[in-house]
Amino acid sequence: MNSLPPDLTRVGHLMAPQGLRGAMKLFVIGETAQLLALRRLYLEGLGWRRIASIQQQGLGVTVQLLGTDTREAALELRGLKIYAHDSELPGLEDGQYYYHELRGLKVQDADGTVLGEVQDVLDMGFQDVLVVKYSGGSALLPLQAPYVVVKRGLAVVLDGAPEGLIGGQADTVKPSKENGLEDGPESE
Repeated sequence: MNSLPPDLTRVGHLMAPQGLRGAMKLFVIGETAQLLALRRLYLEGLGWRRIASIQQQGLGVTVQLLGTDTREAALELRGLKIYAHDSELPGLEDGQYYYHELRGLKVQDADGTVLGEVQDVLDMGFQDVLVVKYSGGSALLPLQAPYVVVKRGLAVVLDGAPEGLIGGQADTVKPSKENGLEDGPESE
């Protein structure tokens, strides 16, 4: 397994070639604008590559990396995860944050009691998940849940979270017979 240099944030992955001269479509994690000012990208397993050009094209982004000048060369890079150095990412407006800024933040309840610490952020498609380490192990916490409030640079606050979400057993909801989700044969 390849280890990554420190202070990298995953910004997407390379997709299909765009045209015949080595340009590639990107799948972007986050905002497209964060990539447009970058001068280099880190390709997992290959290291740093300089960007010859990067541009928004419709709803997507295309990138041309120096040294990748044919469709065949671009095909070899397809699917690789790409990263940017944290210090090279553009600044953000108030209320916005990069995932790397969440790592190491304390997770606390609304009263200020520390419940754990954010170890990582996982991109799970439609729902991003915080990996929270606590005294009894680790827990997964949905980042976009209405009870998760990020205070940039300070903490992740759980305000109104279900009981036992971290470090305990969350309430279990029995399957509903009305929805056809009953639990085994009906017993009366």
